[in-house]
Amino acid sequence: MANSFALILVILTLVTGLVWVFDKIKWAKKRKQAYADLQAQSEIELDDKTLAKMVPENPIIENARSLFPVIATVFILRSFIYEPFQIPSGSMMPTLLVGDFILVEKFSYGIKEPVWQTTLIPTGHPERGDVAVFKYPEDQRVDFIKRVVGLPGDKIVYKDKELYIVPACGDASCGDYKKLDTSFIGDQDFKHESNTVKVYSEVLGDVEHQLLINPLRREQTQAYYQQKEPLTATYEWVVPEGNYFVMGDNRDNSRDSRFWGFVPERNLVGKAVAKWISFEFDRDTSDFLPNWVPSNVRFERIGSIK
Repeated sequence: MANSFALILVILTLVTGLVWVFDKIKWAKKRKQAYADLQAQSEIELDDKTLAKMVPENPIIENARSLFPVIATVFILRSFIYEPFQIPSGSMMPTLLVGDFILVEKFSYGIKEPVWQTTLIPTGHPERGDVAVFKYPEDQRVDFIKRVVGLPGDKIVYKDKELYIVPACGDASCGDYKKLDTSFIGDQDFKHESNTVKVYSEVLGDVEHQLLINPLRREQTQAYYQQKEPLTATYEWVVPEGNYFVMGDNRDNSRDSRFWGFVPERNLVGKAVAKWISFEFDRDTSDFLPNWVPSNVRFERIGSIK
């Protein structure tokens, strides 16, 4: 769906752009000459509106010419600068909630052509702690959003609901696993969570963020992605070159790299940088409004993403 929309936008931009160009170099001159001929034959001064009625323009050409600047602006903004996304699930709670609308900086990880995501101009790479949007490796039509935990060459361990990392150091055997700095904040009830969860603060790279742990939910280690080379334990992964290991902040309610593997660099869409609006869609049983109509606006959530 995401790539289909990008392709449609590219086609619309090209078609309306060609119409705009042909109008500038050919059709506009013909219209101007026709107006001049009518004015010369008339005994009174004719205004532009009258001339346009007397020499009607093809409505398809007129609309395409008028829409081109708008479509081109949307195409440039969405493809190369910022793209809006809506958060559909609770996998990134408490950082992102269902109903948050975010802006994704498209140029953070390279300027890419919008359809096949081929990098045109390298501009940077993900850093540990970034909240990144990417094409789901198992279905390129779907966009996912998770936090970058492991960089190329890192060793990752997630065991007993604790995260350990050995940063890449050029030697497969170097370094010891280091548990990430975490501190307990408190218990909290969240919508879309069946049990009270524990909120922790975690330092990941230069980013301090909050995460959720559900103490009543067992780890699904039997469903973890098993790496073939190098051979690792069930709860351990070594990030290949050109790939990243990502996890949701809602650690017990996130389908992420633990279950399906790594994110290739070519799949990266951009870095989530801000929440520009946030809606609640919860309905009271006595409320007859449809589910897609917001029940509340959470203005307090507007701001940057950590």
